[in-house]
Amino acid sequence: MTILTPLFAVFGIMLLGTLVQKLKLLPVDTDQVLNQYVYYIAFPAIMLIALAQQPIGKILQWGFIAGYSTAMVITYLVCLGLSLLANPKQHAVAAIRALNATFGNTAFIGIPLLIILFPQQQSALVAAAIASLLSVLMFAVALVSMELATNTQRQHHALVIMAMAVGKNPIVIGSLIGVSISALEIKLPSGLALMIQQIGNTSSPCALFAIGMVLAKAMRYQKDSSVFSPKNFIELSLINLFKLAIQPALVYFMLNRFGVSGDYLIMGVILSALPTAASVYLLAQRYNTQASTSAQGILFGTLVTFFSLPILESLVRTHA
Repeated sequence: MTILTPLFAVFGIMLLGTLVQKLKLLPVDTDQVLNQYVYYIAFPAIMLIALAQQPIGKILQWGFIAGYSTAMVITYLVCLGLSLLANPKQHAVAAIRALNATFGNTAFIGIPLLIILFPQQQSALVAAAIASLLSVLMFAVALVSMELATNTQRQHHALVIMAMAVGKNPIVIGSLIGVSISALEIKLPSGLALMIQQIGNTSSPCALFAIGMVLAKAMRYQKDSSVFSPKNFIELSLINLFKLAIQPALVYFMLNRFGVSGDYLIMGVILSALPTAASVYLLAQRYNTQASTSAQGILFGTLVTFFSLPILESLVRTHA
């Protein structure tokens, strides 16, 4: 299946959410309710059941884990270093820029996209789960960096902050439960398994619809911003160059070095080439650092992905 077909489906649902938000057909806070439902219930459910029904040997894709995480760390450190060279001592700004260039939307866009692109393949959900968990770890690193840079009277040690960020994440919790069930070879009752599966199946359309509604709000919020100033445009372009091109190239190289090939190689490149997740904007907003630029970058990257992803997918399938 060409990637354009699932991309049209993915962006079509997002567009529908955007139109519904602009036409005010649903309550103004519908996107928040959908996001909370997906984040706290639907995504943990799909992760749990997908991993629980897989043999533990198929979940522990060490080559994929090593290659994907190495490429992500390299991208983060390079962006962090370049930002500090351009703006010395602005560590919080550097952390947000690096996270924007690293933390892709592997859950809200990646899972629906891989499910459509690789139908009936549980490996798609395994790859998305691994990428999402590694992204959560990177988010925790950036969170600690922001806390160290902005909060001089913090109550917890950096490692405690990181552990709390990871341990409270519903996707992490659902994934760990699923992995534990798989490792212990526990067979869930068919009724319970079906219930969890049905809840998980609602994650994709709800997530995409909510993203569309959020983007509609972001566009309205950003319409008077300085997105077209030369300085801002260069920054957004560089961040998305790293996110949508350089990181996928590094993932392709590192996965090859760790012996990953076939579908997992293709999935890894696709997941790494997705636009920045909205969570980065929320973190930037929380610390009042690069919030506007992050929102603009997510909008910009989401639009560019519609053109960049088919090219990358075609290239990686040719050389996989």
